[in-house]
Amino acid sequence: MRILVTGGAGFIGSALTRHLIDNTSHDVLNLDLLSYSGTLSAIARVANDKRHRFVRGDVCDAKTVHNLMDHFKPDVVTHLAAESHVDRSIDEPDVFIKTNVTGTYTMLVAARAYWMSLSTGAQATFRFHHISTDEVFGSLGDTGLFTEDTPYDPRSPYSASKAGADHLVSAWGHTYGLPVLITNCSNNYGPYHFPEKMIPLMIVKALAGETLPVYGRGENVRDWLFVEDHVRALQAVFERGTPGRRYNIGGNAERRNIDVVKTLCATLDRLRPRSDGRSYAEQIGFVADRPGHDHRYAIDATRIREELGWRPLESFETGLEKTVRWYLDNEDWWRPIIAERSADVRRGLTA
Repeated sequence: MRILVTGGAGFIGSALTRHLIDNTSHDVLNLDLLSYSGTLSAIARVANDKRHRFVRGDVCDAKTVHNLMDHFKPDVVTHLAAESHVDRSIDEPDVFIKTNVTGTYTMLVAARAYWMSLSTGAQATFRFHHISTDEVFGSLGDTGLFTEDTPYDPRSPYSASKAGADHLVSAWGHTYGLPVLITNCSNNYGPYHFPEKMIPLMIVKALAGETLPVYGRGENVRDWLFVEDHVRALQAVFERGTPGRRYNIGGNAERRNIDVVKTLCATLDRLRPRSDGRSYAEQIGFVADRPGHDHRYAIDATRIREELGWRPLESFETGLEKTVRWYLDNEDWWRPIIAERSADVRRGLTA
């Protein structure tokens, strides 16, 4: 198949791109604006593969998107391009509305126009796959799980913008008959994760001997999903999922934030001990909590497991060790990114 991946130089998008080139015979057109978190280095290994083509462009640019659809003639659009950091969304919600809502609208309009130009048989096999987040469902208490039928209750500008995008995709399916798929995933982690996100941030700060900043008391709970497990799930959905269906994707790995950091410190203690022989856990410090910080997310992935046969291959511990080893072995990737940041500014405190 011919797969158009938007946001294909970002964290999840680049993982999907590498996975498709390495493990399938699909052709990939990679569209990415290369904003602050998109890097060509994340796709360097597959950049020259004859089945991969990269285009720098904006999903909000209707002309570019329409032209790419017409020339590449995708069988599947996997829409990952998005602003995704909650703290940044608190400071700059307008950027999130533009990319996540307007960008998704632009993609849907182009996809529908292209889809309508296809033969009946090609229309039946075309898929528009929108990749979203569990954060659109709001916050859970100490028990319960998000299912595909959980009501939407977004709490941050980021999750509200993704909820808006989800609703647009669903509407294009119901109103125009566009064959759409929506997946909502839990917190991803793994190689090439931009180092302002929690796990890579803790790794680089630990190695630098800096304080490991844990929000509040670290009691917030997330379900962690290794990114390579996630992209296998995405492939299963756009290849075999039923149009109009939603699929939740989770790692079955609920952890409190403080426990994540402690496990990470213990992993670093084994793999790269501090020169003074003490534990990295001594660097943990608590900082002001994020405004409106959701207490707990947890995914029920029964549907994708039973309908498509997908399940995560990595436990949190094995996935985290692979992630830590990757950051230790690839300092040449993340150190330039750290050096380019003008200041280590805490975001998301303007509410």
